[in-house]
Parts: sequence; structure tokens; C-alpha cells
Amino acid sequence: MAIAKAERLMNLALCLLGTRRPLSKRELRGSIEAYLEAGNDESFNRMFERDKDDLRELGLVIETVENLEGEIGYLARRDSNRLPPVSLDAEEAAALGLAAKVWQQARLAGAASGALQKLRAGGMPEAGDPYEGQHSAIEPRIPVHEAAFEPLMLACRDRRPVVFDYRKSTAARPETRQVEPWALECWRGHWYLAGYDRDRGAERVFRLSRITGKVRSRAGRYTAEVPDVVTVRETVASWAGESADRSALIRLRAGAGYPLRAKATAVREGGDGWDELEIPYGHGLDAWLVEFGPDVVVVGPADLRADVVDRLRAVAKA
Repeated sequence: MAIAKAERLMNLALCLLGTRRPLSKRELRGSIEAYLEAGNDESFNRMFERDKDDLRELGLVIETVENLEGEIGYLARRDSNRLPPVSLDAEEAAALGLAAKVWQQARLAGAASGALQKLRAGGMPEAGDPYEGQHSAIEPRIPVHEAAFEPLMLACRDRRPVVFDYRKSTAARPETRQVEPWALECWRGHWYLAGYDRDRGAERVFRLSRITGKVRSRAGRYTAEVPDVVTVRETVASWAGESADRSALIRLRAGAGYPLRAKATAVREGGDGWDELEIPYGHGLDAWLVEFGPDVVVVGPADLRADVVDRLRAVAKA
């Protein structure tokens, strides 16, 4: 079935590109074998309209022209469907190659690979990669395991509001959130959605791993202005705990919590199997500390200690 449809679409595209004058439905039906085999006019009309929409979705510019007798005809002018030549230097080609590798684990892998093949067929250089040998051992990848990634990516692209159930780290049960999605950002190995929370009337950031159930699309337009990409990234960085304006004092079990040690501004070894660390304190630090479980004890400030205790109690009740 898939092969037959692909052949039918190809034949229709060739007919529309090869004609110098608009072709009517009747003429197209007589020129394409699959249309001749259609049972009746109604079946043909449905098949033709679907095929025409599919070709347009693939990027073919199809014009609809009415002649003097009032008959509708179709054609695809070659000048309207000719892309300008693509010219890339070696560094630009290498950057595109790296970008395609980044999406190997995502649904975009097929699209990225196909786009790269088309560019290479158009003359994009393959050899002379200036980064060759620098990324053979460590290759950039963005892991995408969350089921919410694809529907949210499409919603961000199409500017469609969404509804999903979200479980905060301090809550035992998820809550329904109505969001106008702005952008998806990968930060420190985790995916985040930045958007406008309609119920709270403010921007919010959601970690995709805490979205439960299906992401449902909603009709209607955005009610809040979408900020530029730089602002969104700064927002995600802040919510992910990267913007620190204070210091926190914690006790860390000896030999544990290397990521915390790497982030520490000061470390004092203790003789009781625990070390004292001073680490930057920003939004999201409480959620990060909870991940280390019994290996971490918060000494201060008091509000951070209280937040960590609340999160641990919520986990214990779940």
C-alpha cells in the first residue's frame, strides 16, 4: 500500500511539473494508471484531493487555475518549485553533521538524516571535517526518553496550548496544568519545558520526567507574549538551579556526592566520616540535594533545610 501510494504521488508530481498548461482532473485521471483503476468518480475525487494535499505538505507548490470555460486545472511551475543552490563551507558542513548526530535518540533522527542526505546530494562537502578526531571518543547526544517530548515539541512548533498532569517533587499526586508552551531545553541531561501557566498567570518551567499521562492539545491562541530564545534559556537555567545568589552549608558523607564536591566553593574535611561543603544556593538546589538521600545533611540556611525536609516527607508518603 505504501509503495503504491508513493508511486501514485510521484506520477502526479511528474504530470504537474511536466505540463505547460493547467491539467484538469479529467486529464489527470486519464494519465495516471492508479486513478484509472478508481472505482467511481467519488473514489477518484477523494484520492486526488488527498494526494494533492500530501504533495503540498511535502513542499510542492501546486497552482489552481480556472480557464475561460470555467474548468479548474492544476500545474506545478518549475520556477516555483526550484530551490536556490546550497553553498556550505567545510566548517558549516561539519556543524550540520554534528547537529544531526545530536538527535540520534530522538524522533527527529529520521528527518535530520534525510535532510543531511539531501544537502550532500546538492554538493555539501563530506570530507575535510575540521573537527575530525576531536569528537570520535565523545560524541554529543541528547537523550530523549520522555513520552511527553514529541507532543510538546510539536505544540511549541505550532504554538498550540496544552494540558498535562504534572507531579511536583514536593507533591504526592500530580496536578493538571494548562500551559502555553514556549520552548524545550535540555539542561544538565534533563529536558525542561518553559511556558506560560494559565492557572497561575505566570511563566513556569516543567521537568518532562515529572509529566504523567498524555499531553493533550487545546484549541485557541496564546494569551501571553512569547519571549525570545535567550530569555527562555535563562529562565530554564534559573529554574534548574544554575543561578545562585547565596551560599549553603551542607554535610556530605565522605566518598559520596562527587557532583556536589565539584560545585563546592569550599570543602572542610571532618574526622567523623563527614565533610562540610559550601555550595552555591539557587532555585532548585533543594530538589538536587534530595537526590543524594542520606548522604547529605543541610546545615543552613534554614529555608533550604526546611525545603529539603518537606521534599523528603513527600517522597516518604508517596
